[in-house]
Amino acid sequence: MISSPNRIVNKGKLLIAVLLLSFTKNVAQELNVPVATQYLADNPFVLSPTYAGIGDNFRIRANGFAQWVGIKDSPRNQALYADFRIADQSGVGASFYNDKNGFTRQTGAKLSFAHHIILDYYSKQYLSFGISFNINNFRIDTENFNIVDPSITNDRFTSNNNFDVGLLYRRKAFFFSVNASNILNKDTKKFYMAEPNLLRNYQIFTGYTYKSDRDSRVEIEPSAYFQYFQSDGRSSTDLNAKIRYYDNQRTGYFWLGATYRFLNDQPLKPLTLGPMIGIKKQGFYVGYSYQLTLNELANYNSGTHMITIGLDFLQKASNCPCTQKEVD
Repeated sequence: MISSPNRIVNKGKLLIAVLLLSFTKNVAQELNVPVATQYLADNPFVLSPTYAGIGDNFRIRANGFAQWVGIKDSPRNQALYADFRIADQSGVGASFYNDKNGFTRQTGAKLSFAHHIILDYYSKQYLSFGISFNINNFRIDTENFNIVDPSITNDRFTSNNNFDVGLLYRRKAFFFSVNASNILNKDTKKFYMAEPNLLRNYQIFTGYTYKSDRDSRVEIEPSAYFQYFQSDGRSSTDLNAKIRYYDNQRTGYFWLGATYRFLNDQPLKPLTLGPMIGIKKQGFYVGYSYQLTLNELANYNSGTHMITIGLDFLQKASNCPCTQKEVD
């Protein structure tokens, strides 16, 4: 059966959109864990090393997400995060990830250190400094190519190292963090064709937690996440809102949320929009997020699905308020 011209055009548009969006994603994520909504699942350590060690527990989070479900070879990512306090005012953390997008595959790790200080004890103002060492391996699965190209005779693999640095300011229930990722230029000597060596990008994450009184079981947390890529000037913003409801003993909570992502030069044309849900009880955490695609791929996929599972254990209170969470 011969396909209609409109069907052929639609398939062509889909292919072009997938290729362009996949290319954009690869450039953006290289030497980084791709940012979906992991940081909202009780895990801001995803965004910045400055959060390492804030809290009274050894914290582990396992995260997996599937992007553009319904499109063959669409991006998939799995990651594991852990951070804990090593002294009253310091913390360390690590993350490991595996990312697959079509024929490209990335694996990597980050090792992080953070130090926290008191700016003013009575007004509960704290400042945190963080640094991460990044290891990233990038590979093209040439053995899975459907078309045999005689010019491809070996494995396409490269490895790079880099650093992230960040600052975090907190005043009671307000927080503001700024982070610079991939501060060193990428080594491109291994590449035959032109390859961008500037991967530096900047992120800002800020928000505030509202509660009617000290004993309130309900908390509302609006937040915003901004990301800017220095190489080509691209930038995007997430606008988020979460509401938590604690149990009577405050040993856990149930939460609901929503996120809205857009390119900053097109604020009225959202990229994704979706709900979030989660529960934490006696050290166990589970969360789910769904993002509805609102760009050119909306007619070809069922959106992005993400799940987070976590454990908090080895609880030990800090003697310094700078590593104690204002919101538990």
